[in-house]
This record gives sequence, C-alpha cells and structure tokens, in this order.
Amino acid sequence: MELQRYIGIELSGLKMAMGRALDSLTQQEVIWRPASGCNSIGIILLHVARSEDSFIQGMLQSKPQIWKSEKWYEKLNLAEEEDGAHFTMDQVNAFQVPQLSDIMAYYDAVRVITKERLRAMALEDFDKKVTFPHFGEAPAASIFSFLIAHTSQHIGEISYLRGMQRGMDK
Repeated sequence: MELQRYIGIELSGLKMAMGRALDSLTQQEVIWRPASGCNSIGIILLHVARSEDSFIQGMLQSKPQIWKSEKWYEKLNLAEEEDGAHFTMDQVNAFQVPQLSDIMAYYDAVRVITKERLRAMALEDFDKKVTFPHFGEAPAASIFSFLIAHTSQHIGEISYLRGMQRGMDK
C-alpha cells in the first residue's frame, strides 16, 4: 500500500471518529466544561483544527495558515493571533466558543488542504526535513504521524466530555 493512501485512510478514520463524537451535540454541550479551567469540546475542536492548519500549512509547506489567509478568525469571531493552544485557566474560563458548525467549517477547510498536500507529495518528499518547534528537525512524514496521534488523543477527550454529559450512545 502506498504511504499516501495509508495516511489518507487514517485521516478519513479520524474524520469519522470525530463525527461520531460530535453527532447531534447541542451548542450548550459544545461549550460545557466540567469545572473551572477545564477545556470544553469547542476549545478542543478548535485546537485540533488550528494545530492541523499550523502543521500542514506552516511547518510542512511554509505557507500562511488559512486561519489568516482565508480570514477564518473573522468567520469565527476570534482574534487573528488566536492559536488555539497554551491557554491559561483564565483564558479557558473566558473563551467564547464559536458555533460548532462554524468550527467544523474551518476544520473541514483545513482537512481539504491537508489531503491535497498529501496527494501531491512524492514518496521522497516524506523524507525531507521539517522543523518542529521545541523538537528540532524531523522527516516530513513525522508531521502526519504526529497529526494522526494528536487528533486521535483529542477525539478521546471530546468523547469523554460527551460521555460525561450524555453518553456516546445518546
């Protein structure tokens, strides 16, 4: 099996798992937090989308993230410099979660670019070095490995928060 096809299958599986975790959630469930300082589903989902935008557009392609180039920050009514990560407790508590449909529109737009880039990569492109902030250089394939693991972990968190509210089967 070709590497691009395998990664594409993994990305599709993550999209399906995310869809199951988010299926039929209300906006109230998306913004709910179990306690002060805890992330909501909405914050986690925005973080996943912002991270993928950063990994693929920024680190892999050295291009501006679509967050800025397509002005998603305006569409989501958030600050242009919002990176979706490294929040303090006060920032988590004050964060105004956008509508789930709007966050998903951004996430879907990011995923389209991810898959386009994946399809355009030659096998040798996966060996090219990219720089991970705080970790140094690694092969470009590592971005996809990290993206898959990162997204999977956060889907688990989203599923847990959903389960705390209503269970996965409801």
